[in-house]
Amino acid sequence: MRTCALISCVVVLAAGVALAANPSTAPMHRVSTFSIVCYDSTTGQFGAAVQSHWFKVADVIWAEPGVGAVATQSLVDFAYGPLGLDMMRLGRTADQALAGLLASDPNNDVRQVAMVDRFGNVAAHTGEHCIAEAGHHKGINYSCQANLMRNNTVWDAMAKAFENTDGDLAERMMAALEAAQAEGGDIRGMQSAAMVVVTGKPTGQSWRDRLVDIRVDDSPQPLKELRRLLNITRAYDWMNKGDDFMTAEKFDKAAEAYAKAASLAPHNPEIRFWQAVTLVTVGKVDESLPIFKEVFAKDDSWRVLVPRLVKSNLLPDDKAIIEKIVAQ
Repeated sequence: MRTCALISCVVVLAAGVALAANPSTAPMHRVSTFSIVCYDSTTGQFGAAVQSHWFKVADVIWAEPGVGAVATQSLVDFAYGPLGLDMMRLGRTADQALAGLLASDPNNDVRQVAMVDRFGNVAAHTGEHCIAEAGHHKGINYSCQANLMRNNTVWDAMAKAFENTDGDLAERMMAALEAAQAEGGDIRGMQSAAMVVVTGKPTGQSWRDRLVDIRVDDSPQPLKELRRLLNITRAYDWMNKGDDFMTAEKFDKAAEAYAKAASLAPHNPEIRFWQAVTLVTVGKVDESLPIFKEVFAKDDSWRVLVPRLVKSNLLPDDKAIIEKIVAQ
């Protein structure tokens, strides 16, 4: 088994050599940016987040449950992402994976790459010919890196924000991105941003492994939009918990979960609608009616939907209750 793993690792490294063997064809995409990769030693989660004045910057960050996270930027070779994960999956540390890929890349002097592995080892590289201001800050279980910045204080500001912010991995990464922008950010301005958080171990259900997966491909205010999407992600996490409680017929817990979701996204009519439906399910019809009224006022389509839920057993087959709801 060990021999197979070593052979596989050689194959992966050979692929990296092949990708960059010819300096004239090696990738040189101009995705200059600031980013963070990190590992939460308590939860085992990995995260990566990025912002740039470049379209669709999400392509530069990579994360895999139980393996690690990678950010590849500057005059970027995107292959560092999947190849770095491949090598760490096969047992190489972040340092070993990054060193191997850099050794195979004739243009490593314009690359900026950071990796973190499942043991919390952190590796980072800022090529000497990355566009100034450029640099990185490695801390315990994380690395912040930036290039083409207005100021050379950006990466240290990111590190300070990440270390001093309470909350989950996503919140701390968001704080790091916001701190980078407050410090001057990308000298060209803002255009896109992205964030991913994955579980510490694969669950066998890939849709459950990506806890946060949000991106803003083109916006004049990508960080504000990323912050909004993070909040919506949390709201729908509570919605999903509510659905799970409903399936388990834990109706009171479902009502609590939907209420939490509604508090995070009070202007989202669908969240409010399902909160009201759940209240009816647990026998709190009168408590549900003001919420239904609020939702119907925004869009009458929700009123039309109410009777249809009876057949799906999402509302009681009680004519009086249904009429009371649609009368709001």
